Amino acid sequence: MKLSDLDFTYPESLIGLQPSGNPRVMWVENKIPTEIQIADLIQKIPAGDVLVLNDTKVLKRRVFAEDLEILFLHRKNQTEWEVLFPSKKYKVGDVFQLPLGVRMKLTQKGRPQTIELSENISEDYFEKVGELPLPPYIQKARDQRHTVQQDQDWYQTAWAQKSGSLASPTASLHFKKEDLQKLKNKGVRIVSTTLHVGLGTFLPVVVDDLNDHFMHAETSEISRQTWTVIQDAKSKGHKIWSLGTTTTRSLESAALGLLSSSAEKSTAQSAEQSDAPLEDILFKGETKLLIQPGFQFQVVDRLLTNFHQPQSTLLALVAAFEDLQTVKKCYEWAIQKEFKLFSYGDLSVWIK
Repeated sequence: MKLSDLDFTYPESLIGLQPSGNPRVMWVENKIPTEIQIADLIQKIPAGDVLVLNDTKVLKRRVFAEDLEILFLHRKNQTEWEVLFPSKKYKVGDVFQLPLGVRMKLTQKGRPQTIELSENISEDYFEKVGELPLPPYIQKARDQRHTVQQDQDWYQTAWAQKSGSLASPTASLHFKKEDLQKLKNKGVRIVSTTLHVGLGTFLPVVVDDLNDHFMHAETSEISRQTWTVIQDAKSKGHKIWSLGTTTTRSLESAALGLLSSSAEKSTAQSAEQSDAPLEDILFKGETKLLIQPGFQFQVVDRLLTNFHQPQSTLLALVAAFEDLQTVKKCYEWAIQKEFKLFSYGDLSVWIK
């Protein structure tokens, strides 16, 4: 797939700057879009079907230093980290002053960069000085680099549990715990997977052909209970509703054998790094799965997801689930109807 195939135009005024509180839903069935509300969506999910969530929690890993914003990705050792920041005008060896007296030295350029800190820092440091890593396009549209106080709630899902993400699984932001209870009351089965959102999800594509795009690994795990519920439902003809592209990639990665299975000798290290006992985790590992047109979905029957940016791997995933022509026509319809777009925007639901 060519990157240009995933292009479309939109007015900047449609970028969601905060949740609406009453999200609109574009329901696409038989390739035709219609508008419904969350309450209607809840009614449309039948008893016996399964809704799968991503229970990851977003880390406060964006740090302001001098005139820079630095996103801390992951620790390589006690003082060495991989980070993202605009390093083009800097050279290896340059030193920057971070909050609370910590110094940062650039040791390797690239995407991401490698830096060395003057001391070992913990998550407590980020809790004190860090901010949630809102997408840059929200900062630009707000004309404000820092988060607002309300983002602490807005950008975290109602069921965020396992810390590890560098961005929110934003399709989940439309739902409250009361919505899940309504679904449970009518017989919908709700389970969760974990995919910690990272560079694989949000790093921009910089090549002309999507086949040449390098997908960074993201950590995922799926419990035995979740997988059993999914397989049981599918065996009885029920549908699997995936809330978000990250949930979708987690489920499809497991089905393709891209995550290690406890049935194939899970390691003690896997148990130590997991938030659940070893015997409860069926699949765990890192996935670099890039889903684009031509992909055969093995698990997901219904896709619930936000409106995604042009030329993104997320839009490619939606085009793989539906088809590119239909997706672009539906996006054009939604833009004409002034749906809000992207992370704080409205929801789309795709019925194959």
